[in-house]
Amino acid sequence: MYPVLFRLGPVSIESFWVMLFLGFFVALQVVRSEFERIGYPATWAYDFILYSYIGGLIGARLFLLTSAWDIFVRDPFEFLFSGSGWVWQGGVLGGTLAVWWGCWRRGLPILVAGDVAGPAMAIGQAIGRIGCQLAGDGDYGTPSSLPWAMSYPNGTVPTLERVHPAPLYEAILYTLLFWGLWRLRRRGYRPGVILGLYLIGTGCARFAVEFVRINHVVTLGLTLPQLLSIVSCAVGLALCWRPRRLPPQAAA
Repeated sequence: MYPVLFRLGPVSIESFWVMLFLGFFVALQVVRSEFERIGYPATWAYDFILYSYIGGLIGARLFLLTSAWDIFVRDPFEFLFSGSGWVWQGGVLGGTLAVWWGCWRRGLPILVAGDVAGPAMAIGQAIGRIGCQLAGDGDYGTPSSLPWAMSYPNGTVPTLERVHPAPLYEAILYTLLFWGLWRLRRRGYRPGVILGLYLIGTGCARFAVEFVRINHVVTLGLTLPQLLSIVSCAVGLALCWRPRRLPPQAAA
């Protein structure tokens, strides 16, 4: 694994942060393209990516307090700025709240923004998970004897045991989700459907991968990410429940 890609003098360039920035950059291009396609200023993409970036980072870190309060108390600086331990559910929640505020400022319907954000978030998550894989930050899975199992001896959270490369599983699933949403986005669905499909897809992906992840069971044999994935799927189904296509004259 390569937690540090290279050094610029005393500064270490960590793979996690490089892939995180790359994920947001690619997401920015997706959002710009979609804003142009539906008739909104492409420059709005920069504002919304900034909102999601700041809100997502704050949410992802604060969410970790629920399971790592002792680490925060011991070393608050390391807790806040480490390249490991970021929680995607907190990131989605924090990013969503920040983007919601941005939509209110711009007068942009939140469901329209959500449909634009769905494919962007999917590909951003896929790239971000590659960063987790390179960093070996503890997001790997349980011990495995499968041919593609691997160890993370040089990871941020090292292990010599061969385990499921869970970040790669998620990266593949989110890439497929992006591909599907990208193909569907032009089919004239009502606002909110693409966002709903994203929530269902990402919820199902994380729910499945959790079975080979190392997380504490909370209740009913499920981890907290799995419970939140169920909520994600439920919200997604609610968004998709309404008639899925616009009237022909509106879709045109």
